[in-house]
Amino acid sequence: MSDDNPLLGLRDKIDALDLQIMHRISERARCAQQVAEVKKDQGDKAYYKPEREAQVLRHIMDRNTGPLGNEDMARLFRQIMSSCLALEQPIKVAFLGPEGTFTQEAALKHFGDAAISVPQSAIDEVFREVLAGSCHYGVVPVENSTEGVISHTLDSFMDSSLKICGEVELRIHQHFMIGPSTNKDNITRVYSHSQSLAQCRQWLNSNFPNIERVAVSSNAEAAKRVQGEWNSAAIAGDMSCKLYGLEKIWDKIEDRPDNSTRFLIIGTGDVPPSGDDRTSIVVSVQNKPGALYDLLEPFRRNNVDMTRLESRPSRNSKWSYVFFIDFAGHIEDAPVAAVIEQLTAEVADLKVLGSYPRAVI
Repeated sequence: MSDDNPLLGLRDKIDALDLQIMHRISERARCAQQVAEVKKDQGDKAYYKPEREAQVLRHIMDRNTGPLGNEDMARLFRQIMSSCLALEQPIKVAFLGPEGTFTQEAALKHFGDAAISVPQSAIDEVFREVLAGSCHYGVVPVENSTEGVISHTLDSFMDSSLKICGEVELRIHQHFMIGPSTNKDNITRVYSHSQSLAQCRQWLNSNFPNIERVAVSSNAEAAKRVQGEWNSAAIAGDMSCKLYGLEKIWDKIEDRPDNSTRFLIIGTGDVPPSGDDRTSIVVSVQNKPGALYDLLEPFRRNNVDMTRLESRPSRNSKWSYVFFIDFAGHIEDAPVAAVIEQLTAEVADLKVLGSYPRAVI
């Protein structure tokens, strides 16, 4: 039969391959259960290892020969790893809610769909849930490529003992959507988060210059509001569109096609080196001439690549500032350790927020 119809033979081959894949995944899951037992016997309660997962995903991408792209292949393995980890211990992750936000999408991208995502109404509540032990990790936005830094996140690190354990980069696509009762010719207002309204400013000016722009706490909240209204629209992402049953009438309306947001994973422990890491610190400088030069010089001297420098007003004295700095490398690397030592001698205060794997997918 397959000789007469080549398609039937290919389908038989796919069926056989599917069985092999299923058996291999089951074998991997059983191995994960054995890992959990060994960790339990050794008294190791940290089932999730950020550095280990980053190493595995990088290895997969390095060995991938196609035709699937590296990121597609890594995403498949992320879901397998997420399901296997759930057999050891389900991961509870606090995120800036409500459900359907880009932050939840980032959480699921990083931890996989088997993670239990717990919405919080504010960034500081995400920090509190993790600090209290109610959730293992938290996910918070830190900067957008179009609109810049998320100040609430930086401020929350000032007084928190939590560590940065990882990062997620998410391409942000904004969509214009309406509810079932809305006629698209009668739209008088649009809801969205203030950052999203700013990211779509030019598009709105060109297409809806006269409608009211209403900033709300999140894009998901915007999508939820327009469900029952007859003259409003929301700007939000795909997750909100599906969750609240809206109709997408224009997609990808962000002014910049490369619009991306970086999210941080926060937890209670330090992360060992993964081989491709980033370190974040916050420093308070003394109010004196040349203070900024003294801050930057150790990075040049030790050939350490600084990737971000943000200033925030100090809470301790008027017209003084603290600096949030990201740079390549891990705190255990000799050049990074030298930078920290030399900075400590120059600045008023220094706090290491964490060394963690750079975003893989």
